Amino acid sequence: MPSLSRRGALRSASVAAALSLSGVLAACSTGSTSDTSTGTAATEPSTAASDAFPVTVEHAYGETTVESEPTRVATVGWGDQDTVLSLGVVPVGSVEITWGGNENGSTPWFDEKLAELGGEEPARYSDADGVPIEEIAQTQPDLIIATATGITEAEYAKLSKLAPTVAFPDAPWTTSWQEGLSLIGQALGRTEEAAEVKAATEESIAAAREAYPQLEGKSFIFGPISTADTSKIDYYTPEDNRPRILTELGMVNAPVIERLSKPGQFYGTISAERATDLESDVYITYGVKKSDLATFQDDPLLGRIPGIASGHVLMSLDQTASLGMSGPSPLSVPYAMEEFVPALAKAVDGTPTVG
Repeated sequence: MPSLSRRGALRSASVAAALSLSGVLAACSTGSTSDTSTGTAATEPSTAASDAFPVTVEHAYGETTVESEPTRVATVGWGDQDTVLSLGVVPVGSVEITWGGNENGSTPWFDEKLAELGGEEPARYSDADGVPIEEIAQTQPDLIIATATGITEAEYAKLSKLAPTVAFPDAPWTTSWQEGLSLIGQALGRTEEAAEVKAATEESIAAAREAYPQLEGKSFIFGPISTADTSKIDYYTPEDNRPRILTELGMVNAPVIERLSKPGQFYGTISAERATDLESDVYITYGVKKSDLATFQDDPLLGRIPGIASGHVLMSLDQTASLGMSGPSPLSVPYAMEEFVPALAKAVDGTPTVG
């Protein structure tokens, strides 16, 4: 089961629309060039609106002014690299995706878009020990994007010494994909493209909502539990991106989660002794192996969670699909709609699902 840190938790018609838009974006993409000093890709000359710069972006740590179109963009958050790429800009450096990622520290949706744009893989740096300031510096960025993060003010100050830095807009770890897209679109001078990407992404959600009408109005709890410690139950609050995108599919947070959740927090924990309090139409959790579901069902406390007891439960083993839901971005959302939502619908219908 993934950790509840963002780093750990953190990964049709709509696709046709997205692909159509991709063609438009490819035409205005900055593409990439070889940089012998760093061995990473560097973006080519601007195709942003000619009058877009200078631009000032507001965020949680103040205002950041980007004087001219950036050509070397480094990203810090797991979803930031997707959003930058969705706007046709190939980042020179990005965080290594270690949960739900592939052998290259990337994701299928990022790789697909990168190939479409003809870009080079960005330098990958690990955030296992915090924000990798030195590694980011080595990419020689002229803009740093950190909207999908929880960077501290001290980390922001260090990053800002390297290049103009755009942090999250409000509370750490609570940036929605729409907020991130808006901020990054401003910073890159691509607000019109951001609006088009937003529309295409929303269309993918709408298509899934139409395809799975049984989700409409159903209450849910997204609550990580573990066979390693059955004494507690974690849950994601309405401010987390997982519940957010589920509500975009027409679902609703369980009333008990609404009552338990505190402003500015993306998750909480209760004792397993309170398992029966967690009333919802469906219960969503993670697992490591298929037999974990039976372990949860047989546990004298966890097995009393109403969704588990009634069979309306989804235990996700697919880290990549789960990452698409937990760290939704314009590139990951269509993937999650195709790979995660069908299993969710099956669980809503009353079939205990391991997917």
